Amino acid sequence: MHQREYSAEDASSLADLIHSGQVSRQEVEAAARSAIAAVNPAINAVVGNLFDRPLDAAGDGPFAGVPFLVKDLVAHAGGVTHEMGSRLARGLAFPHDSVLMSRFRGAGLAILGRTNTPEMGCNATTEPIANGATRNPWDLSRSPGGSSGGSAALVAAGAVPFAHANDGGGSIRVPAASCGLVGLKPTRGRVAIGPDGDCPIGGMGIEFAVSRTVRDSAALLDAVHGSAPGELFWLAPPARPYRDEIGSPVERLRVAWSVAPPNGFPVHAELIAAVEAVAKLLTEMGHSVRAEDPPVPREALTHAVTTYFAAFAGHGLGQLSAALGRPLNLDTVEATTLALYHHAQRLTASDVMQADANRNAVNRTVGAWFEAVDLLVTPTNAEPAWPLGWMNADDRTLDGPAWLERVFTKVPFTALFNLTGQPAISLPLAESSEGLPLGIQLVARYGREDLLLRVAAALEEAMPWRQRRPRIHVANF
Repeated sequence: MHQREYSAEDASSLADLIHSGQVSRQEVEAAARSAIAAVNPAINAVVGNLFDRPLDAAGDGPFAGVPFLVKDLVAHAGGVTHEMGSRLARGLAFPHDSVLMSRFRGAGLAILGRTNTPEMGCNATTEPIANGATRNPWDLSRSPGGSSGGSAALVAAGAVPFAHANDGGGSIRVPAASCGLVGLKPTRGRVAIGPDGDCPIGGMGIEFAVSRTVRDSAALLDAVHGSAPGELFWLAPPARPYRDEIGSPVERLRVAWSVAPPNGFPVHAELIAAVEAVAKLLTEMGHSVRAEDPPVPREALTHAVTTYFAAFAGHGLGQLSAALGRPLNLDTVEATTLALYHHAQRLTASDVMQADANRNAVNRTVGAWFEAVDLLVTPTNAEPAWPLGWMNADDRTLDGPAWLERVFTKVPFTALFNLTGQPAISLPLAESSEGLPLGIQLVARYGREDLLLRVAAALEEAMPWRQRRPRIHVANF
């Protein structure tokens, strides 16, 4: 299998080719390795070397032999280096698999290596000191987004059909939007996150993936969803496989669209126009569509997000420092991550309880609004992919809250739905005048990934994006 042929297939079609015997797993793996080698020197998205052979996986899984890469954060394999984008964690390896890693293995995925992430995931770009900046394959001077920027850049460049990602404030959807991909953040509790924690970032942290097609996201969710013993959140399973939602009729929906971010920061005119175009198309499809901004208690949202991110980073850094016997200073940790650590040291139990109360206030307000709304449409980011260096995580002039405010200037639409736990998906439905992808976010009520995937598949058919490719792409080598 030539790497150009390989890069034209999504994960579902590769799985079909392997299952039918038209290509062997070895041929597909060789094509994937060749593809990664072709594009990675330009985009710098792989951490370290690829594994000598794929991690052990089930031979009869639905994606048996399909190449996959794992973000170097949260999901981990026993005995495999897991450094979280940080010099502090050099050489760290867990003795066990995370639940999601076990499910990736059960799906048969051929896991070939790790992808780049900002330090501890605390950035919306992927430019860690530890591994250097990952570049956007659409424009090498631009950010691929973050924190799953390494995974997104490689999928966009055709190196793998999909890859692991996770999302604490937008880290699946933000890089999906920046790189022209599908980025589904499932409902809180849909994908197990244990056993190392049960409520990361105050319940904002969600695990899943980025892909090039809606059907791949649906089929992968079928393979990995479900709780596990000891998980804090449990959800009823879907009524039918998510894959069955692709191509199914979409009932008449009550749709709201909004281009007003909760934090009030400005939004690029081309993204506003793109949302309006999607709203017009949904109207033509027969849905009831209106412009309406969800009511959001802004101060409560900001306090909860800032407190949870600082507490998460501070606790994690303290644990790593103690376990590895390494100091926390500017030789081991980036300046803004260290600032979050210091902010966390000043937090009290009352501060965290207040964050919980603020989360409740936000969730009750937004949840009540969604009783009359089936689907919300917004931009994913506030602008197309921004220049590398704009979110400098080693800026020593910023304290923890100021750093988070800077990050969320560019990505103001996503964190709200980490706090509420609702499912949200970013789709590459438009292009900027400079030829950069523009991501549109769809949000549904808690537990309604089925609805999101049905609508997303209909929009993929009506506004197809697979013919658009970045400049750095396997097919061009």
